[in-house]
Amino acid sequence: MRHGFVKVAAVTPELKVADCIYNTAQICEAAKEAADAGAKIIVFPELGITGYTCCDLFWQERLLVSAKEGLRKIVDASRMWDALVFVGLPWEKEQKLYNVAAAVSRGRLLGLVPKRFLPNYAEFYEARHFTPGDANISWTEFEGSPVPFGQNLLFVCREMEGLTVAAEICEDLWAPDPPSTRHALAGATVLVNLSASDENTGKSIYREALVANQSARLICGYLYASAGEGESTTDLVFGGHNLIAENGTVLAQSPRFTNGIIYSELDIHRLRSERRRMTTFQCAENTEYEKIPFHLETEETVLTRDFTPMPFVPADRGDRDRRCEEILIIQALGLKKRLLHTGCKSMVIGISGGLDSTLALLVAAKAADMIGLERSAILSVTMPCFGTTDRTYRNACELTEKLGATLREVNIRNAVQVHFRDIGHDPDEHDVTYENSQARERTQILMDLANKSGGLVIGTGDLSELALGWATYNGDHMSMYAVNASVPKTLVRHLVRYYADTCGDEALAGVLQDVLDTPVSPELLPPKDGVISQRTEDLVGPYELHDFFLYHMLRCGEEPSKVYRLAERAFAGTYDRETILKWLKTFYRRFFAQQFKRSCLPDGPKVGSVAVSPRGDLRMPSDACVRIWMQELECLQAEKM
Repeated sequence: MRHGFVKVAAVTPELKVADCIYNTAQICEAAKEAADAGAKIIVFPELGITGYTCCDLFWQERLLVSAKEGLRKIVDASRMWDALVFVGLPWEKEQKLYNVAAAVSRGRLLGLVPKRFLPNYAEFYEARHFTPGDANISWTEFEGSPVPFGQNLLFVCREMEGLTVAAEICEDLWAPDPPSTRHALAGATVLVNLSASDENTGKSIYREALVANQSARLICGYLYASAGEGESTTDLVFGGHNLIAENGTVLAQSPRFTNGIIYSELDIHRLRSERRRMTTFQCAENTEYEKIPFHLETEETVLTRDFTPMPFVPADRGDRDRRCEEILIIQALGLKKRLLHTGCKSMVIGISGGLDSTLALLVAAKAADMIGLERSAILSVTMPCFGTTDRTYRNACELTEKLGATLREVNIRNAVQVHFRDIGHDPDEHDVTYENSQARERTQILMDLANKSGGLVIGTGDLSELALGWATYNGDHMSMYAVNASVPKTLVRHLVRYYADTCGDEALAGVLQDVLDTPVSPELLPPKDGVISQRTEDLVGPYELHDFFLYHMLRCGEEPSKVYRLAERAFAGTYDRETILKWLKTFYRRFFAQQFKRSCLPDGPKVGSVAVSPRGDLRMPSDACVRIWMQELECLQAEKM
């Protein structure tokens, strides 16, 4: 359970209607299998001990007695399971029948949660047999001992802070005011749903969306186990559609019309972090709830769930294209508003032939089209110097031409050499002064050309560069509006590719493709044999790694050892452990050391869930210490040696 992960399971066992002996045996066998596989929370379908489709047999004394006998056997068997298990059965209390979820752990019946909302429409007529459950806690008896009975039950794990479980039953989730909402606000981080949801056309899509959306609204893990094959088919068919969701993402789901077990791991630390971050999600101590402790053995949770190596980039092509179009519009709309507000009639962009300046130019063209401004009002400035290659220079010129912008070339070689003489710098010493003098000269030219044309300097730097501080302070770090400031490098590439695929101009697409094929470089050092000699990722590390680190550290608030663990899994077969750890240390060191550059960023539009604007998502002191983060990584490195 290290790093807050807990393995869970949703189970649809084999079943025979009204055969509690058979069903109990199947539940015990499946629960043992799930527990042996490491599942710590296991949920079975609604009324699973009897079967959901017993109809008027629920009035039979023999069925009710047999169901309770089945529960007794499950409770006894649970002594051998290191898990919290939820099973469904009918329960008589004060001469009324209730549809309940029984919480079982280590040989004890911890509590009974009655169903609140009983469907009595269309194919359902539960109110014929059952009484709606009450939120208030009362007591019932099992094996001579009192057992809490009511919806307001929270099952709290003593060994894992934040692992608090609550239950609801089928229709409870489909109702306008699900009990799970109240449970989550009382502190539940995991909701289980014992369900018997029959199948009809299109229902599975709605069911999946319902479970995913509820887990997102409540920032929780949600386990949904539904009845399957074995229920009566007199009028209905049940598909055993089981789902495990976490904060809006479906981690696992079963193929319909098959019985079995699905597993995944919930990240309780991530859920707690999200709730801390969201100030409108206000958990509060609720005295109406009964907190019931349960115990689990503390052990390593083997991860089986996938972690995308590209958290900023949707894997599905359709989703990715929609996101790219949306981001381009957001960027362009932000720039449009700034132009209209300032009354500026031109845009000035330093165009290098690289990815970032290419994206900025594409956004500028889109903004000009929105305003009805001629694209010739975009002043695209190429400023070749010591590191400029023919390839990037050609692409900068051709891209400007294809987009209809105005090209201006200002060779800064002589100006930089004069500057070297003024400050007494040896031009053969290719140090940070050598590099940054070029970047600051370029920014000076752009600012002055903007003054001359009554325009705005459009920033080109992206989110990944800002996170690493890979920008020259008051050089490419500065602009009048930074359109790429919240776009990570891994997404910049897809935005440019999307534009190439959809622009309808074969020649422009060809130039954009060559830009995509060009190594990422600031081109501040002389080329070797006409080829780029300075590759950014050789110096600061692969951007796909840094974007992964950035997302999990900043968006999820995860500790370094956990970020490393997830990266190991996400990049298995791509980077070895030593490489991941090396660049993770670089990331933390640079992120903390370079905050001063982010503290004075120009304005720019936020496009995603992660941004570093000091006026928006990241309010961080420029002199914060990285010590405790690096200390954890040093300990991790020592363990790996």
